[in-house]
Amino acid sequence: MAKAKSEAKKQTLVIVESPAKATTIEKYLGPGYTVKASMGHLIDLPKSRMAINIEDHFQPEYITVRGRAKLLKELQKDAKKSTNVLLASDNDREGEAIAWHLNNALKDKTDADIKRIVFNEITPVAIKEAVKHPGTIDESKVNAQKARRVLDRLVGYNLSPLLWKKVKNGLSAGRVQSVALRLICEREEEVENFIPDEYWTLEADFSKGQ
Repeated sequence: MAKAKSEAKKQTLVIVESPAKATTIEKYLGPGYTVKASMGHLIDLPKSRMAINIEDHFQPEYITVRGRAKLLKELQKDAKKSTNVLLASDNDREGEAIAWHLNNALKDKTDADIKRIVFNEITPVAIKEAVKHPGTIDESKVNAQKARRVLDRLVGYNLSPLLWKKVKNGLSAGRVQSVALRLICEREEEVENFIPDEYWTLEADFSKGQ
């Protein structure tokens, strides 16, 4: 009984994005580790409105993604039973944002030590090495993801209705395509407004005193 309690105390929860990864990684790590999948983003901007507070430094208004509340509660329950929590979402800005949201959602529900781990391959060596060297969430990547989402909303939610009205319903105006289209249109306008002016360039060699 004492041994069982000791093992329970040492339980580490690892959260990845994919269920397939979770199964494989749990196999690599062995006893003492529980690996669960977040299935991507659990917390994000609502789809029904812009959800960007322009008056308050463009702060995003996050909510639990529809249909994901049950999964989030399960992860909170697992975290509460664990001594350590390792956030192992993908090593990119989306993965970093997922880890950031999970950290915020779990930290008030558990006394576990929450850390971030990253790896670039699903092999026993890479996974065990990552677990040995946990770190912190990269705020720069999180802010990069936030900025992308905010721009998506400011551009897309304002311009897309115009496309539906003028071109075709269902089209989406993105932050990249919209700027690129403007550059193309401005360049085309310059070409159309160009007035050709004939000129000549003359080159000559001169000799003095002959």
